[in-house]
Amino acid sequence: MLSNLNGEMIKLLAAGIGETLYMTLVSTFVAYIIGLPVGILLYITDEDGIKENKVVNKVLGTAVNLLRSIPFILFLVAIMPVTRFIVGTTIGSTATIVPLVGSAAPYIARMVESSLKEVDYGVIEAARSMGANAKQIIFKVLLVEAKPSLIVGAAITITTILGYTAMAGMVGGGGLGAIAINYGYYRYQTDIAWVTIALLIIVVQIFQEIGSRIAKHSDKRA
Repeated sequence: MLSNLNGEMIKLLAAGIGETLYMTLVSTFVAYIIGLPVGILLYITDEDGIKENKVVNKVLGTAVNLLRSIPFILFLVAIMPVTRFIVGTTIGSTATIVPLVGSAAPYIARMVESSLKEVDYGVIEAARSMGANAKQIIFKVLLVEAKPSLIVGAAITITTILGYTAMAGMVGGGGLGAIAINYGYYRYQTDIAWVTIALLIIVVQIFQEIGSRIAKHSDKRA
């Protein structure tokens, strides 16, 4: 069954795992730098938010929804000129990070907004009554209280981005996805395709387990 799994292929798969982790972790980090503040802004400018602003919320929310509605594979192709401008190429793991960030950031923004909405509004009112300003409420109340949910959301985001990296393999994105396409599809080596699928499942499960454990440990209610 694994007739094509020789020493050279094992090295290639190991490199593919490294590229996949590189794309996933770097993209998640950069996307959170963008998505986290956007998600906070969506929450605080919403109706009854601590900085309610219907215009900002509507414009920002519409932009986020528009970006989220574009399938990743189409988004990846559409922004190839931007990717080439930023990194000088549209092929490889580094180039894939650009569309991954662009696609994941609005998704993260909504995840963050959803997590913040889970915080009991009474806690916010209590902080207000003690004279806390907006910055203090955001960093010392909202983000602290929503921490377990934010961590779970981060784990879900990582696994989502991991799935995107596999799709990027269809257009030369690198990683396990590219190996599955190049060998499992174009060369009809189905055993290699199944091995890459198994490896992706293992990596997803590891990230999910780590996220669940960290979230449980950080949950003060547990």
